Amino acid sequence: MAAKQEQGRIVRVGILGQGRSGRNIHAAWLSQSPEQYRIVAVSDALKDRRERAEQEYGCEAYTTYRDLLKRDDIELVVNALPSHLHPQGTVDALKAGHHVVCEKPLAPTVKDFKRMAAAARQAKRVLAPFQQSRYAAHFQQILKVLRSGVLGRVVLIKISYNGFARRWDWQTLQEFRGGNLLNTGPHPMDQALCLLGWNMPEVFCQMDRANTYGDAEDHVKVLLHRKGLPTVDLEISSCCAYSGDMFQVYGTRGGLTGGSSGLKWRYFKVKEAPGQRLIREPLPGPSYCREELKWREETWEPTAAQRDSFRSMSQAFYDHLYKVLRKGAPLFITPEQVGVQVAVMEECHRQNRLSKLSRKGWVKGS
Repeated sequence: MAAKQEQGRIVRVGILGQGRSGRNIHAAWLSQSPEQYRIVAVSDALKDRRERAEQEYGCEAYTTYRDLLKRDDIELVVNALPSHLHPQGTVDALKAGHHVVCEKPLAPTVKDFKRMAAAARQAKRVLAPFQQSRYAAHFQQILKVLRSGVLGRVVLIKISYNGFARRWDWQTLQEFRGGNLLNTGPHPMDQALCLLGWNMPEVFCQMDRANTYGDAEDHVKVLLHRKGLPTVDLEISSCCAYSGDMFQVYGTRGGLTGGSSGLKWRYFKVKEAPGQRLIREPLPGPSYCREELKWREETWEPTAAQRDSFRSMSQAFYDHLYKVLRKGAPLFITPEQVGVQVAVMEECHRQNRLSKLSRKGWVKGS
């Protein structure tokens, strides 16, 4: 009886796809959580990946994900298929009666997102977008600083996910929903929209192809603005040879800078600042406005566990999901929140009609 009770507490999992995400992120963590999860099946079109999964996890492996979905002993399906298969794979898994974790990008269009959300409601199953970067220790610390109010009114937040890289794989192709915005962009976009309270902002986006060998963009600049809230300046570029801090916050009483390896922020207190008044007359001599502010400085550094960000974020995500599935806790990262992200990124693509690459050459984008 005790064995059966313990078995009932364990969430049996099937993973669709054994590429970098399916194996190195999801399976890597789930296989280390035997008290909560058990990988019982995977699917992948490549034979070597299937054989490797059978050896590593002691699970069954399928060539097509639809064969895996026919099993009635799987409670949770992790959709780590290629990006363009996320909507259909998720809908199929939900209709088969499974809860679903879907990798990013959740969906390329609002129409796709609505179809996925409707399938979850109709099946009465959980749809959990895998936006684990919201659990990042540095991002949670940034939220604490902003909520404390020490920086005053926040005017601008810069988020940069930049580097220098040339890339030539399937994730550089529009037909597979590739490009920096859909590949990397869901992480900073999720954080940006969290800072904006999940309200649909005004969107300005400029895309370019710089170092990619495919036809999708690899340089993206996005400005997000909503009245009464700070402007968010977001960059995801593969042609930045001197990348700087991931986050910069501009406030009326100070600012913050840094990223996953550490943060620092400084600010002044109004009561400790010299009193000033507006002067309309010319200042005497060649003079400028100068004052001495008493700056207070603080820092944050990640713990040893937090430095392994992939592990710590995956642990936080799946620990919470276990509470959702076993204790009825509400989702921390909801489909509705990520639906705003989908709408923003679809608008970014609407503003930037890139020409497409056919097998015979370039064709004008639709």
